[in-house]
Amino acid sequence: MRKVVTAGLAVGLLVGLSPVVGATAAPAPEFNPAPIQWGQCADEDLQKAGAECAMLAVPMDYADPAGEQVSLAVSRIKHTVPDDQYQGAMLVNPGGPGGSGLALSTLGASVPKGAGGAYDWIGFDPRGVGASQPALSCDPNYFSYDRPHYVPTTAELENTWLDRSEGYARACGNTGKLLEHIKTTDVVEDMDSIRKALGAEQINYYGFSYGTYLGQVYGTLHPERLRRVVLDGVVNADDVWYQANLNQDLAFDRNIKIFFDWIAKYDSVYHLGTTGADVEKVYYEQLAKLDQQPAGGVIGSDEWTDLFLTAGYAQSVWDQRAKAFSGWVHNGDWQTLKTIYDATNSPGDDNGFAVYLSVQCTDVQWPKSWETWRKDNWAVHEQAPFEAWANAWYNAPCVFWPAKPGKPVDVDGSEVAGALLISEELDAATPFPGAIEARKRFPNASLISLPGGTTHSGSLSGDACLDDQIADYLATGKLPARQPGNGPDTTCEPLPQPVPEGVATATARPQQPAALQRAVQSNWR
Repeated sequence: MRKVVTAGLAVGLLVGLSPVVGATAAPAPEFNPAPIQWGQCADEDLQKAGAECAMLAVPMDYADPAGEQVSLAVSRIKHTVPDDQYQGAMLVNPGGPGGSGLALSTLGASVPKGAGGAYDWIGFDPRGVGASQPALSCDPNYFSYDRPHYVPTTAELENTWLDRSEGYARACGNTGKLLEHIKTTDVVEDMDSIRKALGAEQINYYGFSYGTYLGQVYGTLHPERLRRVVLDGVVNADDVWYQANLNQDLAFDRNIKIFFDWIAKYDSVYHLGTTGADVEKVYYEQLAKLDQQPAGGVIGSDEWTDLFLTAGYAQSVWDQRAKAFSGWVHNGDWQTLKTIYDATNSPGDDNGFAVYLSVQCTDVQWPKSWETWRKDNWAVHEQAPFEAWANAWYNAPCVFWPAKPGKPVDVDGSEVAGALLISEELDAATPFPGAIEARKRFPNASLISLPGGTTHSGSLSGDACLDDQIADYLATGKLPARQPGNGPDTTCEPLPQPVPEGVATATARPQQPAALQRAVQSNWR
């Protein structure tokens, strides 16, 4: 999921390499980490939540467990039930790749019915991310303001973006050995090292977005180590990673039109048009104007695209984005646009983007010929112009990536005892077919779908139908009954579309826990 890393784009999601080696090669020695030594957290929010923190040393290269090491930042909030009701450790990953999950040890408190209290909740920053060491960075200023227009309508624009993409890849090539050891399979082995360091025979796992792919690969390589599993916003293991991004382009274009329809419904509030088509026209008119003269000298056409991409991820941001849209059109308020862009793109910090690319570009070989990218992305752009070229350039450094790519794991969850899969059927970052594919590959899993829902990885946000079933599964292991065929096993109504603040019928809307909201949104491209 480009998608899934900075704010404008979205989602990014991906696959690991098979650890298979030559038939005559001896297996690598097993790595056994030292027990985790818990201490005080540096983060004040984690301190207030009663979390403990630690650094865990693991091999940079699991084929050489006695060699150079990296350190993983790990946090824990312990179970609150009596020890005889304890259900084990629950690892959490927010997605990305590149998302920081250190704060997600707080997630257990948000599970209804007190069901989270039976687990030790374990947050962690994957290798290269956040507080883990070393933290990967290639060019902190890559997402500067007023960048060249995404759509390469001229040879000059295309060459400019190719030069930028090659330059970023070259900068990543100067970051050291970690670039060769940051595939999905490396992170999966880190998860298993955390399990060992906790002294646990099995782990429970809650993964969002790209985190669902980690869960699928972990379940393939270590099925006997998985106990209870929740995967929300399910990556399609068939499509990592090039095709996944093309699929996203079509889905985000659909969702932005749904957003425009919603704005039109409340034209009395936003004054941007009485039909979705009218609003869409204004949107693209403004994009063209900003390409010529950026708002406040900083928000050009690319930044405009990026800050509205988030509306394709979650309807919870619709009112804020629509107000910013209206404020700019009617009042020239560019400061709000900049604030939103900065919050999701972190100028001066490319850690999430660097890890996103490092995982995606090395999990699997992307097309080597730029002509393939050009043909495919122009074809998608003709159908879905909103995000096609923005997403293409987000991933284009993979054309030039300096680290050797591997082959995706053949995901097989047949030995996993059970899993709860969750997908809103109009999720753009991880389109619904991915959940159907995972259900096929995990025959002991059950799928809850939310027909008509457009939110990506939105569980534990106050939808009682969904969240109560998550709680029941975590409490008892009971899954919705598996139904015949290739569809969902049960459905829930998604949360209703928001009502703008100030409209008479507006009511307070439930929200994801703040730590989860920050973690998941940090992965939005």
